[in-house]
Formats: sequence, C-alpha cells, structure tokens
Amino acid sequence: MRCQAKSEDVLDIVTSREYHESMGDTFVTRFKSPGELLRELLRARGWTQEELALIIGKSRRTIMEISSDKSGVTPDMSVSLAAAFGNSPSDWLNLDTAFRLARVDQDSATIEKRARLFSIAPIRDMQRRGWINETTSVEELEQELKSFFSVQSLEEQPRLSVATKRTDKTKPMTPVQRAWCFRARQMASALRVKRFSHDALYEASRELRTLAAYPKEARHLPFLLGEYGIRFVVIEPLPGTRMDGAAFWLNEDAPVIAVSVRYDRVDSFWFTVMHEFFHIEHKDALSVDDGMLGENGGREAPPEDEAEQLADEDAASLLVPRDELESFIRRVGPLYSRQRIIQFAHRIRIHPGIIIGQLQHRKELGYKALRDMLAKVRSVVVEVALTDGWGSLLTPNTL
Repeated sequence: MRCQAKSEDVLDIVTSREYHESMGDTFVTRFKSPGELLRELLRARGWTQEELALIIGKSRRTIMEISSDKSGVTPDMSVSLAAAFGNSPSDWLNLDTAFRLARVDQDSATIEKRARLFSIAPIRDMQRRGWINETTSVEELEQELKSFFSVQSLEEQPRLSVATKRTDKTKPMTPVQRAWCFRARQMASALRVKRFSHDALYEASRELRTLAAYPKEARHLPFLLGEYGIRFVVIEPLPGTRMDGAAFWLNEDAPVIAVSVRYDRVDSFWFTVMHEFFHIEHKDALSVDDGMLGENGGREAPPEDEAEQLADEDAASLLVPRDELESFIRRVGPLYSRQRIIQFAHRIRIHPGIIIGQLQHRKELGYKALRDMLAKVRSVVVEVALTDGWGSLLTPNTL
C-alpha cells in the first residue's frame, strides 16, 4: 500500500533508526517500488534528478530510469542512494526485489504441476521414443501420462496391475524403470498367445534350454513362450533404466516376460530370460530385475529377497546343472582352456558362452577371459520379437 505520510515526514521515516529497528522488512511494503520511494525522497529533499546525479556521481539518465522503474537498483546504486538519503542499502535492494518479483508473470501453479509430472516419468525420453506425444500444454501432457499408465489420476504413483494369489515384496521402482515396465505391459497387451497353464511350465523350461545351445535358436523364443501362454517383448532401455528384465502378470492367466538386452551377450540374455521365467513358475507377482549379470561378468547388486535368490539359483541350475559345473571346476580349475570349456559345453548341450558367464560370476574366470566366446544375440531376437528400440519405433497408436 502506498505511504500516505506527508512529504516532509517521508525523510524522517526513511532515515529513522528506530523505525528500521522496529519495522525491519516491513519498510518495503510502504512503497510500491524503488522509483516511488526515490520520487518521494527527492520531493522531501527538494532535489531534482539532476542534482541527485551530481551528488552521487551518476548520470541523470540513470536516476531518471530508476525513478520511472525502468531500471532496477544494483548493489552499487543501493549504497550510493543510502549514503545520499541516510537509509540502508538493504531498503533499496529489498524493495527492488519485491517490486521485480511482483512483476514477474509466471503461473507458479502450472510450474508446480509440470514439475510433478516430470517427477512421475522421464517425459523427454518417453517423447523421443514415441511412447507419448510431444506437447507444451501441461493439461495435454497430464492426459498423455494418464493414458500411458492407464490411470484416472496421477495423484499417486502408477502401479502395475497384477492379480495373483501371491504378492512378493520388490524393490521400489524408479520413474524410468516404471515407465519401461508400463511400456512392456502396453506392448504385451497387444500380443495373442495360447492359453496359459502353470502345469506345463516344466516342459516349457526344458524346451527353452534347448534353444540356449546355439545363438540363432533364440529366434524361436517368442513363439515358444507364446505356445505356453507367456507373452514376450523386447524394449531398449531408456537412459538410466539399469534393468535387464521384468516378469509380471496382466491378469492371473497372462504372464509377461520383458527383456532389455542391454548386455548383448548370450550368457546375460539367457540367464535373464530364465530368471524371469522362474519368477512366473514361482507365481511371483512382480519382478523388476536390475541386478543381473553386468558388463564385468559379476552381479551388480546382491538379491534383496528370497524370491530373487531362488529365481537366480533355478535359472543358473537349469542352464548349467550345479553338480556338473562344480565337478568341472574341481577337475579343470583354475586352468580353464578354450578347448576344455567347449568340450564341457558339448557334453551338457549348452552354449560355451553361458558356461563362461557362470564361471565369471563365480570369479573362477576373469572378466576379460575368452570374451570372443560370448556370442551376441540381440539382432537375432529383435527380428522376431515384438520390439521397441534400436530403430524400431512403436508409437502410441501402433499398439
């Protein structure tokens, strides 16, 4: 509110030490702007703008622009004006700050809402991948996310829809991982597979293992899983996803395996697939696995619960029977030659790269040993599986 004091009283108010000590920052509320304060003080002193310019050693144009609020008060100018009128530099700076903030035309509510949306999901990465449409409207962006996550409201973090009799505890998902999983759900919902029967999974596991003997056999994986009622999708990870795979359920009769193939190696790929397969066999409701076999050949993070550890053990044992591997280690280690590993792989009918991966995981082999035997499988898989990434762009309207 504008100060209603007479001009002769203004100078006393501004220069009164007792006033400042009692009012503090309240001083700035008595004037609308630094220009208004300056005009009042010039009238109280009986000075012209030109005279003030001579007193403080500044140009008349500078004084005129401050008086008309076309220019702000700099720290240097605040010291000069305070010296001329006997008040405090902070009076000028605080008043200038309050005036400038009041003139900023920003919708803080819109900014807060946009920040909330960006905290829920990796917006820009999702737009680049075509998962949601690009828009500058906050309202439209909110609708895009609601549609992507299939929710009515974003007040709570979106959750995957699961319906099983058993629900295991899982690690909290990051926004990036959550978006990746929902994209997997969206893609899997478009697939048509045979009826799922839990009783047939033992037979399925044996058929899956036969595919792991040769890299090119991975091309049969999506079809084989579909024959047993399991949907399979491949999604290139978003930046920061740090996730190898996920197993979840669209409903209690519709399990899904999603993989990222972020490590294009035969050992990592098949361990991930079988790990997620056993989550389905164990009826785990949701598994988001970000600690599979990493680039260094070892586990990036220890399993956090019994379900993860059990899936690890079953996957490793199915690919390379535990007793066979331990016997091989006792007989051959630590001299693991290429020829001995190939012979062992032929005998148990598995790809030698998978044996190398398990030996590296057990720290029987160094990370750099026999790297050329870790065959790549990504190009084989993405040619036949429903895939999002590596040049294959699926838009929201595609599915």
